[in-house]
This record gives sequence, C-alpha cells and structure tokens, in this order.
Amino acid sequence: MRVLHIITGLGVGGAEEQLRLLLRRLPRHGVHGEVVTLTEPGSVAAGIRADGTRVVHLGMAGNRDLAALPRLVGLVRAGRFDLVHTHLYRACVYGRIAARLAGVRAVVATEHSLGEAALEGRPLTRGVRALYLATERLGTTTVAVSDTVAGRLRRWGVPAARLCTVPNGIDADRFCFDAGRRARVRRRLGVAPEEFVVAGVGRLVPGKRFDVLVDAVAAVPGVRLLLAGDGPEAAALRERARARGAGDRVRLLGACAGGLDGAAGASAGGVVDAVEMADAVDAADVAGVVDVPGVLAAADLFVSPSPEESFGLAVLEALAAGLPVRYAACPAVADLPPRAAPGARPLPASPHGVADALRAELAAHAAGPRRLPVPPVVAHYDIARCAERLAGVYRDALGAPGGPGPGSGPAVLARPAAAAAGAAPSDSSSTTSPVP
Repeated sequence: MRVLHIITGLGVGGAEEQLRLLLRRLPRHGVHGEVVTLTEPGSVAAGIRADGTRVVHLGMAGNRDLAALPRLVGLVRAGRFDLVHTHLYRACVYGRIAARLAGVRAVVATEHSLGEAALEGRPLTRGVRALYLATERLGTTTVAVSDTVAGRLRRWGVPAARLCTVPNGIDADRFCFDAGRRARVRRRLGVAPEEFVVAGVGRLVPGKRFDVLVDAVAAVPGVRLLLAGDGPEAAALRERARARGAGDRVRLLGACAGGLDGAAGASAGGVVDAVEMADAVDAADVAGVVDVPGVLAAADLFVSPSPEESFGLAVLEALAAGLPVRYAACPAVADLPPRAAPGARPLPASPHGVADALRAELAAHAAGPRRLPVPPVVAHYDIARCAERLAGVYRDALGAPGGPGPGSGPAVLARPAAAAAGAAPSDSSSTTSPVP
C-alpha cells in the first residue's frame, strides 16, 4: 500500500515527530509512505529523509496561497497513491481537496490538536469551523487522537460513521532515564547536581499557559525551570521571569528535538558533544543543544500547566523518563484508570495552585532526587501498537468508503467515536493565521 502523508510543516513539534515515528513502523504492516510538507521543511523533515522516506516541500507561501493547490494535485496524481493521509488543519483542508481532485478515493485525516476555543493558538472562528466541516466531507475517515478530540468533532457535526480514535504513540526507549545523560545536561546548562529542576515542554503559545508556570517558579525560591519549546511567547516569558526576579532560574531552551536517533543536531546522549556550554550562556543560545530526553533526564519534576489538551504526549514522555508529573489537563492519562499512571496527578491551572504543588515536591526532594517506575500508561500507548492500528484504518478506508465501523481494530487502542465526548482544532506546527 502506497500512502502520501500531507502535513502543514515539519519543524520540531509533537505531530511532526509522531509522523516520523509512524513512518518508521508502518512498513512492517505493508504500508510505504512519502511526505509532502506545505511549509517549513525543518529538522523533522531532515530526520525523515535520513530514515529513507522521500519528503517534498510544496513551498506554500501562506494560508491563502491557492496557487499551491494545483501543484499539490499534480504531486498526488503523479504518485499514483492508494491513500492520502493528512495531518494538521491547513494540510487537512488543502490535502482533502487535492486528493479528491487527483482521483484518490481513500482520504484519512488525523486531528492531532483540537481545542475547545482555539486553533493554532488563536481564537476559533465560525469561518474556520465552516471550512473545516465543508472539507471534512471530502474525506473517508477522520482519526482523533483521543476520545476528547472525537467528542469535540462529533459536537461540530462530524458523523460518527467517519470517526475513529487512534491515540498518539510513544517510543518509551527514547526517554529511559540515564544518570550519565542527567549529569552531562546539568553540567552543560550550569545546573548543580543538588538543585531542584522543573521541566516544561511545548510550543510557547498563550494556550499552553507557561506564564502560569513561570509565575509559580518565581514564587518558590530554590526551584529552577527548564522550558523546552519555541513560539511567539518566548520573549514575553523571558521578560516575565526577569520582572519577577527569577531570570536566573528560568531557562528557555528553544526548540528541542524529540531525541530520535538521526535527528538533526541531537546526539544519543541528549546533548551535542561538540558544544561547550558556559555557565553564564544566555538561554536563547541553548536552542539545538539539548533534546527533550535530555531535558527530562535533567529534571526532577514535570509540569504541564495547559488547561486544555487534545492528548498530552509530553506528559507520557515525562512518565517514560520516570518523572513525577503534575498536569492541568491530559486526556491520555485521564481517559484511563488512576492505577495506569500513579505518578501523574492533576493540579489547578493557576499560579497559586502550581506554586503549592512545587512547594510540596520541593519538600519531597529534600530526601534526595527520585525516579519512579515507568507506569502501565506508557506501554498502553506504545507506538508499535498505534502503527498497527493505523494500518488497519487504512485497510478499512480502502475497503469501505464510509470508514471503519463499530468493533474494527483492537478496542484497547481504537474504537468508533460515537460515545466519545469533547471540541475544536489547533494546529501545533503552523505559525501563520488560520485558513479563512
């Protein structure tokens, strides 16, 4: 089976690295892919190419670059693909149209990041929703990464017959704790062995509420923050930390690769060994030096202050690293019984609530750094099982134009979305305005 994946961009991001993980495993199920990125062929594109998968950059100039559509149609038609799989909002809109114009009868779309009231970190509009629903009808199957997302799509009006849930997957071995990596990363970032370090990972956009985490860290002396990610809020967060007297305790590391071997700029140890970090180096200069597994190895606690998530992949990565986790929202954990993730606990999405959690964890840290056993939730979302399920969705889409029906595939990983609950898309990779 030949599948063309169309994605908005391939800079560092959760959906982008999820695609790379899937591309590595789908061939085991007879699925061979190529990729078209509408914009930004960044480090993840380089990694996908290094893995042996062809990546084409469409060169789309913006959301309203309609001239890109015929180019995309030509690429789809020339490739004679069995199925087109779109990822992220803009790619879903243009990709569904292009696939149908090119005569591809099976079109699958994954909704990686849907919020109740925001799209790509911006307020959701009626026009965006209307365009989404109009183009969704051109698809065969819409895949939600959680029941929360599936429920949101149902409330939008997407028919249950076209919906199924296939969660994001994790390669736990990438995040397995390594004491040597912890020591190297701390040394390179100027963090003393005994210091208590909180980690945060994600795009620096208002909806992630990293301002809440910065305020909480500023309110609790003795806590340092390593924040992995980039985005429009970076400068404001850095200034916020300085204004609250915590500029020396808050480090913004920039975009950090996910730690896949072969990723541009990342070594197996989690740090680029050729780069020597001075203790006084500015946080802005750290981008590309540390990957996410390295950040998690260096940390003692992971905090996700975002009050609205579609899945919560960063929380799973932290749990795979053996970290205690505090989160404001995480469907990946909340959708399972508490025993699946005993090290993950909810917290109020407010500076006061987060600060109280930090004080409690700091007190526990006084007995020495701790690492927890990797909980069952991590194995539940194993990327190999998710790839197997996705291959099944492809087969169903090719054989039944209405999409997978009730009972298709392993229920532990995927199920029809008729009973799911949940709201509205946000594109984790795009840095431009929504398609009107």
